[in-house]
Amino acid sequence: MFGQSKLHAQDSTHFFKSFDSTPIYFESVGNGPAVLLVHGFIVDGESWKKTAVYNALISSGYKVITVDMRGNGRSGKPHSAEAYSNDAEAKDIMGLMKFLNVHAYIAVGYSRGSIITARLMVLDNHLKRAVMGGMGTDFTNPEWPRRIMFYHALRGDSIPELAGVVKYVRDSRLDQEALALLQKEQPSTSRQILGKVKIPVLVISGSEDSDNGSAQDLAQLFQNAKYVTVPGNHNNASHSKEFAAEVLAFVDEGYHPKEK
Repeated sequence: MFGQSKLHAQDSTHFFKSFDSTPIYFESVGNGPAVLLVHGFIVDGESWKKTAVYNALISSGYKVITVDMRGNGRSGKPHSAEAYSNDAEAKDIMGLMKFLNVHAYIAVGYSRGSIITARLMVLDNHLKRAVMGGMGTDFTNPEWPRRIMFYHALRGDSIPELAGVVKYVRDSRLDQEALALLQKEQPSTSRQILGKVKIPVLVISGSEDSDNGSAQDLAQLFQNAKYVTVPGNHNNASHSKEFAAEVLAFVDEGYHPKEK
């Protein structure tokens, strides 16, 4: 077992000011070893509460930390590109972990959350294991066409295939400008850099999910990765009991390794 949080307060709900004073909203439930859940695009930390894995981790005694990434939910939504550049989101998470006095944690990312989790693998030596859900190799390309298409659609250009996404953003009264800037400044991590990651990684994907490239190919980039599939597509695989079981087993293996 590689460490627990020293924060022994009751379940807490807080904001903290990040490195550039952007307010970041988070929730922390439980007092056990820390597991961070990193949400995807056009959702926020609340989205995890609809998944089986959220309750499974809490029931198993872990400290479960959810966060509204900047530009989303109750966190600040700056309207300058600079506010989202240079690993701002990863810096938010690293600042949050310091704020919570968490010295070792496992991160579970899904979809765009996996892209940010990849940055934590590179930047934060407090990260001990990581789950990359709903993600293939496409994000390793800094000029990823899908990212650029989303950026143009959200900034107001006519992209017919994403008209439904833009309508949802507007109907939901989300901050369209902030979401556009998140796509504009979304980080990529090269295949070469991912190949240097030494921590254990679980790459998990729905059996019908190819939205972001090949998850199996992504797993092969790491030195120490396990690749699994669970039933479902990109939108629903993370909600399933099968997803929860795989993630929980991976987390348990990190915090409570079995004797050989």
